[in-house]
Formats: sequence, C-alpha cells, structure tokens
Amino acid sequence: MSIFTIGYEGLDIENFLALLRLGNVETVVDIRELPLSRKRGFSKNGLREILSANGFHYRHISELGCPKPIRDQYRQDGDWQRYTKDFKRYLAGKGEIIAELSEMAEASRCALLCFEANYRMCHRSFVAAAVQHASGAEVQHLSKAAVKTEMAAGPQNGLLLADTEG
Repeated sequence: MSIFTIGYEGLDIENFLALLRLGNVETVVDIRELPLSRKRGFSKNGLREILSANGFHYRHISELGCPKPIRDQYRQDGDWQRYTKDFKRYLAGKGEIIAELSEMAEASRCALLCFEANYRMCHRSFVAAAVQHASGAEVQHLSKAAVKTEMAAGPQNGLLLADTEG
C-alpha cells in the first residue's frame, strides 16, 4: 500500500492530471484547510469537477490542513522548525482522521494534495508520515520533474518517477 503526495505549484491542470495518472492515483485527498486557489482549476468545486470528469475521486479533509495561526506564525518568522513542531503537535490530536485516511489509502490509491511543489516544505509530508506510521503505507511524492521526464521519455511506470520515503 502506498500514499502519494502532490503539490500543484508550477503545474497547469493538464500536467497535474498527467502526474496523477503517472502514479495511478484514484482519489485526490485535498488537505488544504481552505481549498481556494487563484490558480485556475485548483479551487475546491472546480477541481472536484475536473477530477470527476477525468475519472478521479475527490475528498476534502479540512481538519488535516495547517491551522491559520500556525501558517500566520510561519509567515511572520519563517521558522520552519517551529512550524514543524507546532503542526506535528496539532496533527497528534487527529488520530481518528489519520486512521480514516489510512483506510481510504488501503481501499484506493490516494494522493494528498496541497499547493507547495517541495513536499519537504509542506505539511502534507507530515500527514503522509502519520499515515505511514498508522498503517505502514509507503510514502511517494509525485513531482513536476516526473511529468517532464514522462513527456521526454514516453510512457513509463510512474512509481519510478516519484520520490520515495520509507
């Protein structure tokens, strides 16, 4: 079993969909607290419609988004260690939701969605790690580089094009 993560920063909707296909993703789990975007096609309702039209399921779990006070503090001080500590403390209280997400990942190939391209600087990596801890799922991060590689090289196994954490 795997859990994927994906950030849409730097991707248009076509490349985003291509990346989901590379990972054979079935369900996109939006873990933005507020699923809004200035980027066309990435706000909740529009994204749900586009995903559905392309054969993907969509689920929004706002409780796994980073709370505004933690985001605001990070914007103010840029202290990633503090952000990490504060978000992990918040996430520690979300055991039931992590268990539910783990069950979803067993039933469907899920990708955790947020904005940031770099999963190392995004809360989705902590959510994925919590799912890994709860269920033993392998964490794979889908990236923009995989789409470029796929376009240049032709069809390949998308799993080989994703960063893996384990």
